[in-house]
Amino acid sequence: MSNVGLLFVGAVLFMNGLLLLGRVDAKSAAVFNLFVGGLQVLTPTYLIFTAGDDQMKILAASGIYLFGFTYLYVGIVLLADIDNICVGYYSLFVAIVALGYSFVNFHLFKDYPFGAIWLYWAFLWFLFFLLLGLKKTELSDYVGWVTAIEGWVTGVIPAALLLSGYWKHTTEIAIALGAFGLVVFAALWPLTRNPRQPAPAGSAGGTSTTS
Repeated sequence: MSNVGLLFVGAVLFMNGLLLLGRVDAKSAAVFNLFVGGLQVLTPTYLIFTAGDDQMKILAASGIYLFGFTYLYVGIVLLADIDNICVGYYSLFVAIVALGYSFVNFHLFKDYPFGAIWLYWAFLWFLFFLLLGLKKTELSDYVGWVTAIEGWVTGVIPAALLLSGYWKHTTEIAIALGAFGLVVFAALWPLTRNPRQPAPAGSAGGTSTTS
């Protein structure tokens, strides 16, 4: 069930990346954020209620709420056209907590690919904090590209491999993820230093001029 949710997380990150790049309408993106945010709140709730006393299952499911609340928050902010500075500061909270989930996946679950993926998410949500919380709108293009790429690398592709039974050689996958992130996100930085003006509206996936 969580793998299905991961697939749609990839979709909403891709859409939100396009939003930041000015390719899609904010209100249209808002509706999709609400769909995925609702799914990402219902999914962990179901997993926790059916986990019994299995603390490891509860721990694994709990992190999904971080993203479910993000997408619901972004969707509401975009539809209501209100200041999204709180989305930015919530994103800082998510970025810090994501580091903890990365540690848990590396050291407790021994799930090295998702340890790396949580680091991707920590980096991305920290970028949302810079863009929305600190209003560094010159980062819009960079954050947009990182968001769109992470949609595929941390969402769509892992979900497809997990759902089809091809999620194997996990140590190699973790190494590949680490190398890809370092090379691609470093290379994007100089390529996005001349941001469009004015900066887009919208968030963590989407922004509003105030977002």
